[in-house]
Amino acid sequence: MDRLSQILWRERELLESLAYKLEVERMVLATGRTRWLVNATREIEGVLDDLRATEVLRATAADEAAEQLGLTPNPSLSALADSAPEPWSGMLRDHRDAMIALAREIADTAEDAKGLVTAGYRSARETLLAIGGTSSASYSPDGSVVHDTTASRRLVDRSL
Repeated sequence: MDRLSQILWRERELLESLAYKLEVERMVLATGRTRWLVNATREIEGVLDDLRATEVLRATAADEAAEQLGLTPNPSLSALADSAPEPWSGMLRDHRDAMIALAREIADTAEDAKGLVTAGYRSARETLLAIGGTSSASYSPDGSVVHDTTASRRLVDRSL
């Protein structure tokens, strides 16, 4: 149980780090300073690699703890907490609650970042299309694409 608890602490630290790095990435996207986006993404990928390795260790430690408690392999953290004696039961519940909260925070931050990436893509596409003069598509209030069939717009007045 001690080994499992130590691995869960490590996993929580990594989830905290992931939440922070996702927030940094979201802020980079929100400010439009995309120069740092590659660095932020690389750091996130590093934390994800560490998390994958830690998940393997946690699964092994959880199976060992389950065997000691008479449970079947691959138990949930809730099942371990329900079967473990105190103080382990309370500690495992605390780990579970903290991890659920971190997972929600990470999901929300990732969703915000996804929205910013999508908006940035649309903006860049519209700018490139306007510069190229091939199309002047825009969006209506309901989100559908509206094509302007009138003369193409130009960012530069070439008559000067």
